[in-house]
Amino acid sequence: MSAYLPLLNKRAVVTGGSRGIRAAIVRRLAAEGASVVFTYSASPDAAMTLVQEIITAGGRAFALQADSADPAALQAAIRRAVERLGGLDILVNNAGTLVHALIDDFSQADFDRTLAINVRAPFFAMQEAARHMKAGGRIINVSSNVAVSAAVPGASVYGLSKSALTAMTRALAHEFAPRGITVNAIQPGPTSTDMTAGMEDYIIGRVPAGRMADASEPAALVAYLAGPDASFINGAAITIDGAMTA
Repeated sequence: MSAYLPLLNKRAVVTGGSRGIRAAIVRRLAAEGASVVFTYSASPDAAMTLVQEIITAGGRAFALQADSADPAALQAAIRRAVERLGGLDILVNNAGTLVHALIDDFSQADFDRTLAINVRAPFFAMQEAARHMKAGGRIINVSSNVAVSAAVPGASVYGLSKSALTAMTRALAHEFAPRGITVNAIQPGPTSTDMTAGMEDYIIGRVPAGRMADASEPAALVAYLAGPDASFINGAAITIDGAMTA
């Protein structure tokens, strides 16, 4: 009996997909049958390694270089992806940046870049996706549980950006719904990635579940929202953080 592939023949674009949660999302979508194009801003070797891993496992994946801080470059990458895939069914906005600093030390350059990548980039990626998606399309934005509670000193700008992304998700769900396209967000909490390396003991002490998430767990939620069973979930922001912000 063949494996059930809920995303078979679906065409997906994932922004910023060569490491951490991003790479896990690319792997999961490909494992469920989707053809995936992901963007990366740096580390071409890591991107090509991920592509080869997926191809070796029998999936389809391609990588395109694009700096998400540059809306024109990001939209051009999405257009190239659509040409390669022959259409677009799934967009996952997952490129993100985190600068952890108190207000006295936060530079204007870091403030502007945080909003450029975490807020502006998803907006213009969705704008471009709207030109190619048809009914049945799925847009998933990767926000953060800091959109619920940013109770950590130094997370003000990151929290601002992720709260804006969640609010934008809910608003755009109303615009896309008449087209038959859903727009949802996931809000991961502490996840074992290179971004959290060295902070595990501090973080785990704040999580009621007593552990951090594996990157495969938020990736599984993205795949569910991209799949056929989530067609009536729209405008939702689903937190996945082991009850940290409950």
